[in-house]
Amino acid sequence: MPGWSDISPRAIARHLPLIWSWKYDALTDVFIGRLAGEEIIQAFGENLRGKTADEFFKNRGGETLIARHRRVVTEPAYYHGQGAVFSHARRIVMGERIILPLAEDGENGDGILGATVYSFTDAGDDGGNSGEDYAAEKGEFIPL
Repeated sequence: MPGWSDISPRAIARHLPLIWSWKYDALTDVFIGRLAGEEIIQAFGENLRGKTADEFFKNRGGETLIARHRRVVTEPAYYHGQGAVFSHARRIVMGERIILPLAEDGENGDGILGATVYSFTDAGDDGGNSGEDYAAEKGEFIPL
């Protein structure tokens, strides 16, 4: 698996607004925000950088999302999802998401890198009336 140091910001510059990343500490089982592009910050209304996943995803379906992230980094696996990609943020947003594991030593997962492409529906922000359907995004895990 590639590590964070294998990623060239210059090579992915045009995609950076859609990219996000979390560091993972296997000893404490904690994700800490590393990077969020402008489009990701806009979708959530805040930046994840420096926050724990528990803190960032509180009241946003955190357990489901963190379990997804944990599976990608520990199994390891790739993830591909599509549908209501930000229902956990109470936004009516349709799109696609990929999540890839990172491992600085090439073997032991220590982070994830994701990209989410989305577009707002005509309704846009639903004012919190999404019914909190955190499983609205349909996804699959592809083991490495």
